[in-house]
Parts: sequence; structure tokens; C-alpha cells
Amino acid sequence: SRAPAARQRSYRSVMTTICDLPEDVLVELLSLLPAQDLICTCRLVSTQWRYVVDLTTLWKRKCQREGFYIQNLDRSISDWKTFYMLCNLKRNLIKNPCAEENFQHWKLDNNDGDKWKIEDMPGPHGREMPDPKVHKYFVTSYGPCFKSQLITLQKEGYWNQLMDEKRPEIVVKDWYAARFDCGCRYELRVRLLSEDYIVLDDFHPEPVVIEQWNDAMWREISHTFQNYPAGVRYIWFQHGGQDTQFWAGWYGIRVTNSSITIGPLTL
Repeated sequence: SRAPAARQRSYRSVMTTICDLPEDVLVELLSLLPAQDLICTCRLVSTQWRYVVDLTTLWKRKCQREGFYIQNLDRSISDWKTFYMLCNLKRNLIKNPCAEENFQHWKLDNNDGDKWKIEDMPGPHGREMPDPKVHKYFVTSYGPCFKSQLITLQKEGYWNQLMDEKRPEIVVKDWYAARFDCGCRYELRVRLLSEDYIVLDDFHPEPVVIEQWNDAMWREISHTFQNYPAGVRYIWFQHGGQDTQFWAGWYGIRVTNSSITIGPLTL
């Protein structure tokens, strides 16, 4: 009867807890967990776990696991935790950018002439988009047609401290085209707004006027907000225009594949 008791004591002496694991093994195990669990739960377990969760090597390992790691970026990234968070959140914040859900998520600010319409690529006297995944576009009429979206950053996962301390790049892109047989006008305006909707930064290039008998090619416009003031809580995106010959129907500017992304330019 003594032998089993001795054996049990022997087992107890060699058993370890997860806290006894070497640091590199703990990093490997914790890197399998979701970021939210690491920050909200694991950091609170003990001083040792807080230290490991804050290690650069852990967040670099998570980047490797999820395909965010690029070797030549090693020296340019000072905060791998923030880099991972931004990569993980990065997506198009514009909803229904290619008219696949009719006008859902869009506010029609101006809807004049024969109003906004949705058409299939390439459309009358038009061309296909460079991106074969885009099948539809929004088209304007002979009166001003403008539509917009207001993006609430906190709802999209971008907390205030992240936006204010890190000021990640905000990249805006839009695609526009004209019909071959009619002139038109295109406009884009993007504003970074505070909690009280005060304009902190603004992108409003000169309107693009396209003449009749043009090449009907789709063109991309893009802008990157950098070093903007602290306090950005919303992004307001508006685009549209009209035809310049006042023809009844839908001969105005065509827009599709709009996007707003936040995060490292490298991805």
C-alpha cells in the first residue's frame, strides 16, 4: 500500500502548471488565442502572463500565423501588437460598394433628374471594370445625384485610444466612368469628423468633368489621410454628379467599388 502512495508523491513532484512552461512555449500557446482573450482575460491572470502577452514576439508570432507577417517589415514596425490589431480589423468599411444590395446602406442626399439608378456592367456605351468581381454600378441622371455613408469607427472596432494615439492611415478609393456618348461631372468628398461632427480633415478634389465622345474607361481616385488631428470618431463619404448635357434618362457619371480602409499601407 505504501508503493502507490510513494508513486503518487513522485508524480506530484514532476507535474507542472502552465505557468511553469518556458517562455517560448508559453508564447507559442498563447499566440493561438484570439486577441480579445489575450488582452481582456490572459493579461489579468498573473504578472508573468501580463509580461508574456505584452511581448513583441507573441504578436509577431500571431502575425505569422495569420499571414500578416512580411520579413522585410521587421525593422519598420515598432509596435507589433498595434500592427496585428490593425491588420486583423482591416476591411472595406463602405457597405454595399458595388450596388449588389440595391441602395441599402446609402443615404440619397440628392436624387434629382430621373434619379439614381443601378445598371449591370458594362452598361450602354460603357466598358467593363478592371476588377471582374464587380458586376454593377450606380448611375446618375441630368439633375444632381449624390449619395453618402457615415461610418462610426467605434462600431467598426476602432476604439478611441487606437485612433488618437496611433493615427492609422485612412485610405479612400472610388471608381468612376462616363458613357462614351455623353459628357458628365463627378465629385467626391470625404470628411473626418469628431464626436460632435466637427470637420477635422477633409478631402474634396476639384470636380472631374468628362467630355462627350470620351473613352468610357473606368478610373480610380484615391487619397490617404495621414497625421490627422486626434479625436476622429466618424468618416463621412459622399460621391456623385450628373450628366452635363441634361438628357432625360441615365447619362451621368457612373460610380462603383468605393472603399475606405484603415491600417498599414503595406497590406
